[in-house]
Amino acid sequence: MEHSELRADCGNCLGLCCVALAFTRSADFARDKAAGEPCGHLGADHRCGIHDRLRDRGYAGCTVYDCLGAGQKISRHTFAGQDWRDAADGGRAMFAVLPVVRQLHEVLRHLAEVRSLPAAAGLHEAAAAAAERVEALSLGSADDLLALDVAAERDRVSGLLRQASELARAAFPRRRNHRGADLMGSRMRGADLRGADFRGAYLIGADLRGADLRGADLTGTDLRGADLRGADLRGALFLTAAQLTAAAGDPATRLPRTLPRPAHWS
Repeated sequence: MEHSELRADCGNCLGLCCVALAFTRSADFARDKAAGEPCGHLGADHRCGIHDRLRDRGYAGCTVYDCLGAGQKISRHTFAGQDWRDAADGGRAMFAVLPVVRQLHEVLRHLAEVRSLPAAAGLHEAAAAAAERVEALSLGSADDLLALDVAAERDRVSGLLRQASELARAAFPRRRNHRGADLMGSRMRGADLRGADFRGAYLIGADLRGADLRGADLTGTDLRGADLRGADLRGALFLTAAQLTAAAGDPATRLPRTLPRPAHWS
């Protein structure tokens, strides 16, 4: 699967995330919205009326969400272009399928990354086979997707991802192990974190200014509010655009070539 298919294409989606997801009034959202309730800014054309002003209008949380291409697949393939407004169930099946396909696409993205790692060449064939199976699952019917045990599917590939991570990070002999650690608000400015394992770690609000995170494994790392100004993230493993958008950075932050620089960093 090409990376372009794992990126949100709002022009080919029926605004699913603007209806399916719930949010609570907070620093990230200007108002409450229940799951299944259309956002007040969603237009009849399924477009967000304040898309270019979300942060200014109090909807920073919306800028962090990334469906990874699940929205357009569900809109155009799973439900063949049917508008959720015209569905007999009011779109409930569409909304329920969204997180399932999104998680499958996240797995596909990670498997694609494994196949891009020279150090993990011995795993490329297994990663390709796993990706073919997961892609087939993502193309299933709505009933098949709703019956799928997504956690089990993630577990099936987790070992492969860990092996790839170990092989890629072996180039950094003094790598730190922070897997699952609570590092909220930690002060790691300028730290040498090359090849560190941050899988599932909490780095909320951490000071990582100027830190060297080359080759670090950031699978599922919570980077909300983390300060990445001037940090070096080149070669960071399993990092996503949503993680970067949730953090703070600047033009001096160095990123993997496959990830865009969040607009609000400038």
